[in-house]
Amino acid sequence: MNSDLQKEALSVLSEIWSLSPDARLGQIFDFLGFLGDVQLGRGLGDIEDDELLAVMYRHRAELLARISGVPNQEPPPTSAVTSVSGSSTLPEIAPAIAKA
Repeated sequence: MNSDLQKEALSVLSEIWSLSPDARLGQIFDFLGFLGDVQLGRGLGDIEDDELLAVMYRHRAELLARISGVPNQEPPPTSAVTSVSGSSTLPEIAPAIAKA
C-alpha cells in the first residue's frame, strides 16, 4: 500500500469509527472483514488494499445514509470489476452453480 493510500484508508477508518461510537476498533475490523467477504467473496486477509478501501467507502456511505434517515438503498458501485491490483472485485461463482 502506498503512503497516500494508507493515509486515505486511515482517514476513512477514522470516519467510520466516529460514525459508530459504540463499536470497538476490533469490531469494526471484524465487520469490514465480513463486508469484504460478502462484497468480494474474500476475507480481510485476502483482499487487496484498494479493494479494502472500496469496502470502507461503501460502509461509510451506508452509515451516513442510516444517520441521515435516508431509506436503505443499494449504494452505487465503488469500484470496477477489476481492481488496481488486477484481481477481480466480483465474488467467484461456486463450481456447482457455474455448471448449471
